[in-house]
Amino acid sequence: MLNIVLFQPEIPHNTGAIGRLCLATGARLHLIKPLGFSLEDKHLKRAGLDYWQEVDLRVWESWEALRSKISADAEVYFIECQGTTDHWDSALTAPEVFLVFGPETRGIPISVIDPDKCLRIPMQGTRSLNLATAAGIVMYEALRQRTRAGILS
Repeated sequence: MLNIVLFQPEIPHNTGAIGRLCLATGARLHLIKPLGFSLEDKHLKRAGLDYWQEVDLRVWESWEALRSKISADAEVYFIECQGTTDHWDSALTAPEVFLVFGPETRGIPISVIDPDKCLRIPMQGTRSLNLATAAGIVMYEALRQRTRAGILS
């Protein structure tokens, strides 16, 4: 199963769009508190359209709470501008894959990141992409790899 983890997301529009992305791809969405908005936010629901209630959503009090529930055979990747491996150069085909994205204004804290599992999206002319765009890019690369490997979920 594919999982998107938003570490302390700040912008409801991005989270709503990523929720819709998760629904479209069969992925689970994990939100790590504190959130920069309420889950009842009208902007969140507007971006998620009328699909928001169908999103497979888990909300966690902390990174440690989620990390303690991730199985040992799962792969956890941190998507950050400082990553040294391009996202398409990493095998995203483990039975369970977690793609962790940081808050829009500050990224994932160094204390959370495993440097050996830090991926980047190659780009030029800008230092970052919109969070929902970045999540879509990496998610569809994971789906492409999994489809080629004959993995259905």
